[in-house]
Amino acid sequence: MTHKEILRLICELSHAGNTRDFARLVEKAHPSDTAEALAELPVSTTLTLLKQLNDEIAATLFGYFSESLQTQIFHGLPPVEAARLFEHLPADERADFYALLSPQAQQALLAALSEDVRRDLMRLSAFSEESTGSVATSEYISVLPETRVAAALKTVRAAARRCESIYVVYVLDREQRLLGAASLRDLLLADDGELMENVMRRHPVCARASWPRERAAEMIRRYDLLALPVTDEHNKMMGVITVDDAMDVEKEQDASQLARFGGTATAGDTELDLLKSPLFSMFKVRAFWLVFLTVFGVVTSNFVAAQEEMLSRVIVLAAFIAPIVDMGGNTGSQSATLVIRAMAVGDVTPGMRELWRVFRRELPVACALGLTVALIEGSLAWVSKGVDAPVLLTVGLSMFVCTASGGLIGLALPFLARRMGTDPATLSSPLITSVMDLLGVFIYFGFAYLFLGDALAAALL
Repeated sequence: MTHKEILRLICELSHAGNTRDFARLVEKAHPSDTAEALAELPVSTTLTLLKQLNDEIAATLFGYFSESLQTQIFHGLPPVEAARLFEHLPADERADFYALLSPQAQQALLAALSEDVRRDLMRLSAFSEESTGSVATSEYISVLPETRVAAALKTVRAAARRCESIYVVYVLDREQRLLGAASLRDLLLADDGELMENVMRRHPVCARASWPRERAAEMIRRYDLLALPVTDEHNKMMGVITVDDAMDVEKEQDASQLARFGGTATAGDTELDLLKSPLFSMFKVRAFWLVFLTVFGVVTSNFVAAQEEMLSRVIVLAAFIAPIVDMGGNTGSQSATLVIRAMAVGDVTPGMRELWRVFRRELPVACALGLTVALIEGSLAWVSKGVDAPVLLTVGLSMFVCTASGGLIGLALPFLARRMGTDPATLSSPLITSVMDLLGVFIYFGFAYLFLGDALAAALL
């Protein structure tokens, strides 16, 4: 069913009070589609419908709602029902939602939770938001090394309903230290009487709970894992990160990098939300960059104004300032984006040797781009404005040098940022463009004085 069909059916069943058919509809449709449709209804209607579902299904739908809607629904439920819904969430989602609540709401919730859930929640909530431990779930399957394969399979079947990932069984000793891992395929192919210590793969890929969560997500992608075990500094099992959690982390990282590169990240490194961020925050963050970059604009305009004599004598030069300097900024932003992406996915690592390798690859591309746009710009200048040879040389060579240098400077800046110990994504695209604008006018008028200086001097005599 399409989104519109699901929404129409939910509205009809809600108005008719047909909760039984609504529950059947939820079982047939994907939770993501149902949650998206419910999000378009009034919160009071969504609350009423969720109360007609069993706790497990309601918790599944709850996990697909936005943080804002989750908070409204949670506070709209009676405390007992809210706590019961909370306990049915996956462990990592519980920790994430718990962090959204106010201190008073957190205390009230903790008092209503069972001892096991409360202990697990406090353990996961102790990790910083950016750490691997903050996105790990404690719902995984583990057995002792002396466990027989038949018993391990029974454990999998018994835990299948409560665990987020059942495709890997982890082998732990009695101190909860990670010894190995066995996939469900490994268990099915092994003899029932075989010991798990003989079936498991020793030294599995794992992440430390204190590592940045982006590092764990990158490991899942690199090794094609469905789940990544997370341990503490003593190799004790803390939980697992599943592939869907890793996708969420990388999605947030991409959005954050896009915001920072576009100059729309706050000082706290959180990106603006077009619909949710306060208007003053929207103004303050964007105004900071624009005011800062105005300095470059003033310097550039002052330099151009100083060339008044040149421009008054050869007025056609003014027509080419904008396209030439803009091309350098555009090419620089392109190159910086490619390098930042390559660094993010691990194709490129910081270092002078890597910079030289990337530079050698970019140099012919930058020169070819520069030559292409220079020929096009020169041809258009000759056809449309009938400029003479000195002006043509000034425009063509300026376009070539600005485009090529923009590409090379753009690729070097992310390496410079890493060298300074900052995230390359903090290089704002407007900043690169403004720098290239300033450099572009220097290049342009440098060639102008080179090819037109004699003519200008003669005209002044």
